[in-house]
Amino acid sequence: MTREQKITVVERYIRGLGARDFTGVPFAESVSFQSPITPIRVGRDAIEFLESIFPAIRGVEIKQHIVEGEYVSSIFDLHVTTGTVAVFDKFRVADGKLHEIRPFYDPALLNAAVESMGAAQQADEADVE
Repeated sequence: MTREQKITVVERYIRGLGARDFTGVPFAESVSFQSPITPIRVGRDAIEFLESIFPAIRGVEIKQHIVEGEYVSSIFDLHVTTGTVAVFDKFRVADGKLHEIRPFYDPALLNAAVESMGAAQQADEADVE
C-alpha cells in the first residue's frame, strides 16, 4: 500500500469517529483497540466499545500524519461534550484494513463526557417512569 492509501484508511476511521458513523471504515476482523481508559479489546468488541462513546463526540480536527511501514501515527483534536481532547493515535494498516488502534491522550475530558452521558441517560429514564 502507498502512504496515501494508508492515510486514507486512517482518515476514514478518524472522520467516522467525528461523524459518529463507522460506515465505510475498513476494520480488519481482528482489529484491536487499547486506550488509557480501556484494556485491549478485539474485533466486534472493539468496534462496539468505540460506538458506545459516540454520544459524547462532537467532531474531530486532523492535524498531522506520520507514516512508517505498516504504521500511521496521527495527531488530531477530538471534540467532546466537555471540551477538546488532544489525541496521538498509533494505527497499524495492512492490506487496506485497519488492524490496530492505540490512542494516547489525557483521559480526564473524555471520562467527564462519558460520565455526563450516563447521567443524562439516567435522567431520561427517570422522566419515563
